[in-house]
Amino acid sequence: MKATMQQEQEFKKLQRKHLPSRPVLRNALLAFLVGGAISAVGEGVRQFFLARGIGPEAAAGPTAAVMIFLGALLTGLGVYDEIGRVGGMGAFLPITGFANSIVAPAMDFKREGWILGMGAKMFTIAGPVVVYGLLTSFAVGLVYYILYIPR
Repeated sequence: MKATMQQEQEFKKLQRKHLPSRPVLRNALLAFLVGGAISAVGEGVRQFFLARGIGPEAAAGPTAAVMIFLGALLTGLGVYDEIGRVGGMGAFLPITGFANSIVAPAMDFKREGWILGMGAKMFTIAGPVVVYGLLTSFAVGLVYYILYIPR
C-alpha cells in the first residue's frame, strides 16, 4: 500500500514535469476580448431595435432572439467552434454559447436523420434547461397566484 502511494506521487511529479504550462493570463485576456466582442454585437443589435422605436424592455426579447440565431448560424457554418477555441469561456458564456450547445450536438448527428439524429440530439442539453425553466415558472406562478389571489 505504501509503495503504491509513493509510486503515485512519483508519477504525479513526472506528469507535472512533462505537461505544458497553461498560458492562464493569455487565455483570460482572450476570453475577456471575445466575450466583450460578442456583448458589443449584442448591444449593437439592441441599439438597432431601440433606434426603431422599440422600448428598452421590449427590445430585450428580439435582441436575445437575434443573438441566439447568430450563434446557431455560426455553429452551423463551423465558425463558432473556432471562436470558442480562441475565446474559451468568453465565447460560451453569452447566450450565443447556449445556442452553440444546442446546435453542435445536432450537427454531429445530422447524418442519422432529421428526427432521430438532429431532432433528438438537439435536446440533449436544451431538454433539462427547458424542463427546469417550465417547472420553475410553474412554481413561481403558483406562488404568485396563492399570494396575490383577489379575495
